Amino acid sequence: MKIAIGSDHAGYPLKMLIVKTLPPLVPAAVVTFTDVGTHSEESCDYPDYAAAVAAAVRDGSADLGIAICGTGIGASIAANKVAGVRAALCTNEFMAEMARRHNNATVLVLGARVVGSDLALRIVQRFLESPFEGGRHQRRLDKIDAIERDNRTQ
Repeated sequence: MKIAIGSDHAGYPLKMLIVKTLPPLVPAAVVTFTDVGTHSEESCDYPDYAAAVAAAVRDGSADLGIAICGTGIGASIAANKVAGVRAALCTNEFMAEMARRHNNATVLVLGARVVGSDLALRIVQRFLESPFEGGRHQRRLDKIDAIERDNRTQ
C-alpha cells in the first residue's frame, strides 16, 4: 500500500513518528510512504502539503494519503479542494474506520495539536485497515460526486 504523507511544521514530528512506527502495525499490507514535505519544523504553509498529498492520491501515485497540520482543519479544507479526493479529519479510531467504511475517504487528516501520538497511530492503523463497504454508501458518494461536478468553475 502506497501512502502519500505530508505535514506543515506543526505536524512534522507526528509525521516522522508515523513514517517510522506505522509499517509494522499494519501486518496485512506492505506500507510504503512518499513524503511530500515539509522536512523540518521551520514555519511553512499547510495548504502546500495537504494539496500535494491529495494530488498524489488523485493522480494514482499513492493509494491513500495522510495530511497533518496543527488542528487538521486547514489541511482538511485544502485537501478537499482537490477534485476527486475525499479527505476526512479524524480525532478517534471510530471516525477513521467510518471514514473508510462509509465514505471511502482517500486522505486521512490529523491535527497534531489535537490528538496525542499513541492515539494518532491507532487512528492511522484503523484508517488503513478498514475497507469501503460499498452498497448504499456508494449511492451517497455518487451524490457527493455530482455536487462536485455541478459546482466546478469554468
